[in-house]
Amino acid sequence: MKKIFKIFTGVILALGASLCSASEQSLQIFSVENSNGAINAKTVQKAFGDVGLKVDVNNDMNSIFSKRYDNVHHKSYNLAIFTNDKLLKKLMNEYPSVGIITPLTMSIYVDAKDNINVSTLSLYGMSRITKIPATNPDLVAYSKLVDAALHKALPNGKYLSVNHGTSEALVTEFTTEFALEDGDTYEELKESFKEEFEAEISPVGFLVPKSYTFEHDDYDFFDTYSIIRFNAIYPVSKNHPEAGAYAPFSVVMYKKKDDDTVYIAYPSIENWIGDLDIKEEATIKAVRQTQDKFQNILSELAE
Repeated sequence: MKKIFKIFTGVILALGASLCSASEQSLQIFSVENSNGAINAKTVQKAFGDVGLKVDVNNDMNSIFSKRYDNVHHKSYNLAIFTNDKLLKKLMNEYPSVGIITPLTMSIYVDAKDNINVSTLSLYGMSRITKIPATNPDLVAYSKLVDAALHKALPNGKYLSVNHGTSEALVTEFTTEFALEDGDTYEELKESFKEEFEAEISPVGFLVPKSYTFEHDDYDFFDTYSIIRFNAIYPVSKNHPEAGAYAPFSVVMYKKKDDDTVYIAYPSIENWIGDLDIKEEATIKAVRQTQDKFQNILSELAE
């Protein structure tokens, strides 16, 4: 198998952050008092499923953190991923960039006051990173489905006021070409790349909780990978538990049938700094290291 890589990096690191209006916040936090513990990560998962949002992974991060770091930051802390295939495939017709928010993510956490909170991307956040217009009916429908799930999961809940800053809307992008030889198929070349990719990211602490393959008439392949690195989300989540709206992050790799180019992209991890108003220097360092490590791995695969 022969792979020809032509690569560019479509990312300019944010130099600062600016305040957004309440209607232009990239994430939203839905919250309700839960001192009786009636609502938990499992009941949230069921509520999302009931409205048509399939939750494929719902990890108890406290269990992981306590084993890895001998400490936890919150009474409970889950990271979950979810999708709606019907809306995704409709958006794929025109906007393959939807892959960088596929799956969507959320954090489910109990704070010191026994409120249970769920953070997700807002409609503005979904639009901002994908460049899909916020007026697109399918993106609006996706956002409304998330809203319906939140209200079902947390009865009598409400959206908290969020006044975060914002990074530049950054996406790290690569392009390549897969050269077919000796009866190879694009599927085989894609799988070969995936094996190399996972072999490279695992030793430096990146995990793939879930990967997706979407069938679509316009594409030879359209795959997304949910990626997490504990050494990033652990320090970030201490003061910014809402980071689950961004983590795990998603990598999309696709090839359209009328285009020789293979596209690979993911939302730059450095976005977290501005979007979550991260001020702690050690945490900023961990985020930037994670962005650099992941970007470098993809660059090395291209050599």
